[in-house]
Amino acid sequence: MDVNDLLTEAYDRLPDLVESAVAGLSPEQLRRAPAAGANPVGWLVWHLTRIQDHHVADLLGEEQLWVTGDWAPRLGRSAEPDDTGFGHGPEQIAALRPESGQVLLDYHRAVADRTRAYLRGLRPADLDRVVDENWDPPVTLGVRLISVLEDDLQHAGQAAYVRGLVERG
Repeated sequence: MDVNDLLTEAYDRLPDLVESAVAGLSPEQLRRAPAAGANPVGWLVWHLTRIQDHHVADLLGEEQLWVTGDWAPRLGRSAEPDDTGFGHGPEQIAALRPESGQVLLDYHRAVADRTRAYLRGLRPADLDRVVDENWDPPVTLGVRLISVLEDDLQHAGQAAYVRGLVERG
């Protein structure tokens, strides 16, 4: 298995995890936090998708789908490119108002499709390219891709767990 196949296989697991966390939930259920200060399913899925969209767009040198598409108004937010959910407090979390679970799934699918296309074009040597010198050691493309994947998988698992709590009342 080459690096493209390996990374594609790993990233291709996310859409199914996202769908199992979101499918069938009402907009109210997507916004319901299981406890005060906790993140609801909708916010968790939005956040993991925003992180992937933000970082992959940067790697591509392109605009984020969040900015170029109609996702933001359909989720009750503005299309601010740096609004990924990092550092959000309770009011910002509650402000995410998905019109449906489908909009979250569609946004995630669009981001996943672009990520897949990007991954298929990589060569093994590309993974050693430094993409962020603001860290010590500097972050390589390979490290960035694993970091995004790890963050997304954690949040997908959290969303599945919160879904179970919301469904149980």
